[in-house]
Amino acid sequence: MKDILIKNATIIDKQSNYHLQKSDILISSGIISKISQNVEILNHPTEIIEGENLFVSPGWMDLRVNFNDPGFEYKEDLQSGSEAALKGGFTAVACMGTTQPALHNKAQIEYIINKSKSLPIEVYPIGTVTLNAQGIDMSEMYDMACCGAIAFSDNKNPIDNADLLQRALLYTSGFNKKIIQIPSDKTIAAKGQINEGKMSTMLGLKGIPAIAEELMLQRDLTLVEHHQTSIHFGGISTAKSVALIREAKKKGLPVSCDVHAVNLLFDDSALGEFDTNYKVKPPLRSQKDIEALKQGLLDGTIDVICSDHTPEDTENKVKEFNIASFGMTGLETFYGVVKSALGTLMSEEQLIEKIMINPRQIFGLNVPQISEGQKANITVFDPEATWSFQVEQSLSKSQNTPFNQYCFKGKVIKTILTK
Repeated sequence: MKDILIKNATIIDKQSNYHLQKSDILISSGIISKISQNVEILNHPTEIIEGENLFVSPGWMDLRVNFNDPGFEYKEDLQSGSEAALKGGFTAVACMGTTQPALHNKAQIEYIINKSKSLPIEVYPIGTVTLNAQGIDMSEMYDMACCGAIAFSDNKNPIDNADLLQRALLYTSGFNKKIIQIPSDKTIAAKGQINEGKMSTMLGLKGIPAIAEELMLQRDLTLVEHHQTSIHFGGISTAKSVALIREAKKKGLPVSCDVHAVNLLFDDSALGEFDTNYKVKPPLRSQKDIEALKQGLLDGTIDVICSDHTPEDTENKVKEFNIASFGMTGLETFYGVVKSALGTLMSEEQLIEKIMINPRQIFGLNVPQISEGQKANITVFDPEATWSFQVEQSLSKSQNTPFNQYCFKGKVIKTILTK
């Protein structure tokens, strides 16, 4: 294994004695062997990473990716998804369980765990709450937890049965695992295509009103307050949702949440040309919602930013808008999207909390550390570097992204993981 020398990089790691210091980092045989102001280059071949504005943090974690394995490997598989994640700066991902078959029993979790051992990143499976994510019968959650499932979610199929959800919350609290709910009242959001508002009216498309998200969120928060069980809300997208979670946290409820990166960058005006690459769930909302999401990140209401990487093949995406599938790839463009959306609103230290520390702490995973003697688990990035994303160079199997030839400021330089 070739040694790697990172020159003059600002270290962002609150656990490290070198936090916010500029240092050289030498990685030998996969181990951080030396951190100092000036590490001498060794005689044997060494890869040198240097630049004027380098930052280094422990490896990032994406809390929501869809790798479509098993069942839909033609869109993405564990290998291609992991390579795209590594290129995007992630050394770990949480893999959603709405595959075919779903990750709803011990055997399916073991399949992901075993198949992931040879991958270049760490893949943590999220089992489904219900059998086949159909919202009827609870899955084998305890058995899955024992095998390595870090949480449970029916992904974009929110649990609309309140009794089923409260039983699942109580059950998983007994073995210290969380339910992830992506709130959306299906009776209100049914057949909706984009955010309900001026743009949906102009385009003649059925809207997904903000209240669809907010009603389910209010119901679930009531259940959490009644039972004092923890929950994580995924894909928060409206101003009122942010306000509801902020109030819940003020009450001391054990609640956390995340936002999808693209929902911080684009509002629903991006859909004016009927480009299905912008068709995502939750939908792109209004500028007012975006501002509330950003404020939620700043004040700690929103804990995590994730990519919601959702690969789709051409057959399902390049078609009439109202029958095209929801979803966008997001791993390789993640940091560029986040920096484009937030600019200097958040410091790199604040950002790392949302994409490295919180995703792991919320789900009880070890947070990697930059210190001598530790295995390398590192993301090297440059907040000032500009680059253009070329979809033909993507490592993902799918190309459902609006970012082809999009110019970003903020680039991942290198991702290093020793497993």
